[in-house]
Amino acid sequence: MRTLCSSTLIGEFFVIGFAGLVAMKDPDLSMSTVWTVSGAAMALCVLLCGLITRPGGVQLGWALQIALIASGFVVPVMFFLGAIFAALWWASVHFGRKVDEAKARFAAQAAAGEASTGAGAS
Repeated sequence: MRTLCSSTLIGEFFVIGFAGLVAMKDPDLSMSTVWTVSGAAMALCVLLCGLITRPGGVQLGWALQIALIASGFVVPVMFFLGAIFAALWWASVHFGRKVDEAKARFAAQAAAGEASTGAGAS
């Protein structure tokens, strides 16, 4: 799960950065506000790459997805991109867990196979 979720988060990192560049063009927003919010979101993306397997990591990722969609109120294309990344986040979590379960089953079967062949060889 960690690899899939981290890949999604790194993609979001870049999208948030580009959205910040677009948001700078809005005369109602100061550059410091845009980059404080964008920078915090980008930092959260990188931080979450390391926290994804810890308790609350996936939920924090969902909060980031909601914030990314809500950023569409500032940069309208982010409604679309946020929805795409929310779908990618769901897929990363869903299929990542399935891959982790399959790896655990395979490791258990391999360990059981080694134990049975090791006992017979003695």
